[in-house]
Amino acid sequence: MLGAKNLFLVGMMGAGKTTVGRLLARRLKLRFVDSDQEIESRCGVRVPLIFEIEGEAGFRERETQVLAELTALEGIVHATGGGAVLSPENRRRLAAGGLVVYLRGQPDDLYERVRHDRNRPLLAIADPLARLRSLYAERDPLYREIADMVLDTRRQTVQGLARVLVEELRERWKASA
Repeated sequence: MLGAKNLFLVGMMGAGKTTVGRLLARRLKLRFVDSDQEIESRCGVRVPLIFEIEGEAGFRERETQVLAELTALEGIVHATGGGAVLSPENRRRLAAGGLVVYLRGQPDDLYERVRHDRNRPLLAIADPLARLRSLYAERDPLYREIADMVLDTRRQTVQGLARVLVEELRERWKASA
């Protein structure tokens, strides 16, 4: 359905990028890729261990490498890591490589989704909600900078988000054909 176009999902941790991305890929009959899962596959360890050994800077370098390769592919649905937008190079690649959809969740809602997830190294601190609020304040403008579409995830189910996205994408691609 996409031809040579790609769909990139950006947003904070817990926004639903991976879950919505998998569903979208199935509905659109496209390949699904997830940056964090690709990094884990290549390293043979989970993201928290990469953070522990290499720090956030080391992880971000790996993320930029993987993102460069994945954005060069065609016909994919790509769930990016939440911090991928911190790099201007990554933002440029995403914006140039396809349609960018920002799955926007509010920090309090995101916290409810991720508070029991031990696979979130940036939240392994005394006050993870305060950290989410800080990350949101830093990243929201960056997500918006490259987003072709912004979808609020607050009151929608995964299926609802995917349905809205598929309908919107079909309209956009029909108009550009």
